[in-house]
Amino acid sequence: MDLFDRKIIGWSLSENMTTTDTVAKAWKMVVINRQIKKGMIFHSDRGVQYSSMEFRELIEPYDIVQSMSRIGNCWDNAVAKNFFKIIKSELVMHKQFYSFFQAKIAIVEFIEIWNNRKRRHSYLDYLSPVDFGIRYYKNVA
Repeated sequence: MDLFDRKIIGWSLSENMTTTDTVAKAWKMVVINRQIKKGMIFHSDRGVQYSSMEFRELIEPYDIVQSMSRIGNCWDNAVAKNFFKIIKSELVMHKQFYSFFQAKIAIVEFIEIWNNRKRRHSYLDYLSPVDFGIRYYKNVA
């Protein structure tokens, strides 16, 4: 999630917890969806995927700052945790999925169509992340 516009710009769904199948795929999507600038901050929890050498080597060429939550401080990831609460309460808890593929399709639609394009965020003056970005860039152009 980009904290500027609350848009989910990188995600991955996997049947395992390997760095390759989770955060590495999500990072590759981030690079496609956003221009990465030197000094940007990439914040995450302290999961082994984010602290792995594989992931550190993946982000190293971008010269960004890797930030991790403080031990035992859930507030560091409050925005991300809130997003996961929303996806669980608005989607997952109301559906029964019969396969990983079925769950993946529903979650992709939730992220790309509902959250990024339609869901209004109070932080963004009740605009969707896409609409907020359009308004912002129109005003700075």
